[in-house]
Amino acid sequence: MADLHLERAEARRIAVRAQLLSAERPVELLPLVEQLTFLQLDPTAAIAPSADLIVWSRMGSSYRPEQLQQAIEHDRTMFERKSQDDPTQPPFAMIRPTSDLGLHLSPTAGFPREHAWIAANESFHQDVLNRLASAGPLLSRDIADTSTVPWVSTGWTHNQNVTRMLELLVARGEVATAGRIGRQRTWDLAERVYPPFEFVPEEEAARIRDARRLRALGIARAQMVGDAGVPATVEGSKLRWRVDPDAVGRPFSGRTALLSPFDRLIHDRVRSQDLFEFEYLLEMYKPAEKRRWGYFALPILHDDRMVGKLDAAADRKAGVLRVNAIHEDVPFTATMRADVDAEIADLAGWLGLEVAVG
Repeated sequence: MADLHLERAEARRIAVRAQLLSAERPVELLPLVEQLTFLQLDPTAAIAPSADLIVWSRMGSSYRPEQLQQAIEHDRTMFERKSQDDPTQPPFAMIRPTSDLGLHLSPTAGFPREHAWIAANESFHQDVLNRLASAGPLLSRDIADTSTVPWVSTGWTHNQNVTRMLELLVARGEVATAGRIGRQRTWDLAERVYPPFEFVPEEEAARIRDARRLRALGIARAQMVGDAGVPATVEGSKLRWRVDPDAVGRPFSGRTALLSPFDRLIHDRVRSQDLFEFEYLLEMYKPAEKRRWGYFALPILHDDRMVGKLDAAADRKAGVLRVNAIHEDVPFTATMRADVDAEIADLAGWLGLEVAVG
C-alpha cells in the first residue's frame, strides 16, 4: 500500500483536531479525557496545575477544577497512577479514564528488577495489603516499612520502600490511589476503589494503546505508535509518519489557545519542530538569566500554527495574572493579537485574577 501523502497544513490540522483544540470546544470532561487518553499531573502551578490548564485550554472557563476531583475521588470515572515506560527515566503521574483500567494495569507489570524486589519482600507485600485492608485509605506514612531488602536507586526513590511498593502494587491492580489530602495521595485496596474490570492480555493491550495514542495525536512519528493507523508522508518532511485514517479530510475551523508546557500537542519536540516549525523548551529549571521565554511560558496556538509563547505567572497575593512578555514567533496580525489578549483575559478570569502587564 502506498503511503498517504499529506500537505503540511493538513497534517497540522489533523493534530490540532485530534487534541480537541479546534474551534469546536468539548463540553464534557470525561469524553475529553477519553479522547486525549490521559491528563498529566505536575505539581508546578506557576499559573495553574497542568491537568487543569490542559482542560481549560479545551473547555474554557466552563471547566472547574472541582470537576476533576469529583471524577477521580467520588464518581470513580477516572483513576490516578504513575507510569514509567523507560526504567532510566522518572515516572510521571497521570489521570486516565476508569474504562481503560484493563489496558494499563497488569498482574505482571514492572521491570525485571522490580519483580525481583517484590519477590524478595513478599512478607512486606502482604503487610501492606493487610494494613490497607484493616485501615485504608491511608497516607504512605501510616504504613510501616517492614521490608527486608531496601529499594536501591540513584534517584529520589532510594530507600523509599513503602511508596515504591505501593506504586508497584498500583501497576499490578492490587492497590489504588483513593484520593488526596492536599498534595499527598491516600491509598487503598484496588477492589474498594475501582469498579470490576478485567486485565487485557499485554500484546492486545499494547496494540489498543497504540491505536488510542494515535487517535489522540491524529498524526505521530512511526516509532511512537507501532503499526497503528496507516503510513504517511508529509510535504517537506523526511520523517516516517503514521496517521489516523479517520482524521483525514475532515473540515477544520481553528481558534487561538494558550497551552500548558506539558500539552500533548507540543510534547513531542521533534514533531513540533517538523510539523509546526515550533521551537520550545520548558525553562523553569534554567537560571533566570538564561531563559529566553520565561519560567513557565505557555505555547500559543493560532488556527493551525504555533505562533509564540506567553510569559506569565499567577500572583495570587496581588490578585493578578502578571503578563511579563508575549514572545512572537511570527509577527502578530491585529486579529491574532486581539485573540491572544482575549485568551489571556479569559485565563485570568478563570483563575479569579485581573490581568497586569509588566
